[in-house]
Amino acid sequence: MSEKKKFSLMKPTLDTPYHIDFDWWQNNERNWRVYLRSLMCAEHREIFTVWQNGDMIDWIDPTTAEVKVVDGMQHTLMTHCALLPGFLTEKTTLVEAVFRLFVIKGNKPMTLREVAHELKRPEMTILRTLAGARVYHGLRPWSD
Repeated sequence: MSEKKKFSLMKPTLDTPYHIDFDWWQNNERNWRVYLRSLMCAEHREIFTVWQNGDMIDWIDPTTAEVKVVDGMQHTLMTHCALLPGFLTEKTTLVEAVFRLFVIKGNKPMTLREVAHELKRPEMTILRTLAGARVYHGLRPWSD
């Protein structure tokens, strides 16, 4: 998990980077693992019924060759299940599509302008939805 981040009180814009804040899920007593498991392919959904919450795995960064300890469920979802056909379609609801896009992209921060371009959805609709007071699926502005 990431360190606790401070969030700005400034209103987000189309150029504000966003990400999935998994700490938000924990802080709001949401069982994000149940939700992530529901997004997995059938094969991995079955495998993760026997895994313990918080099981970590060693992962080798393909760019740096650095070994990192990562969450096994998140890693499997992002490196396998999210890349299967049908994970994200043009019929996926807006918030769900944004969440799934971040999963596909490895939760790398993206501006809402980039999100809109990737999803081929209206920029201002995405901004109005995610910049409001309500947080959907932990989609929050990213900060260093």
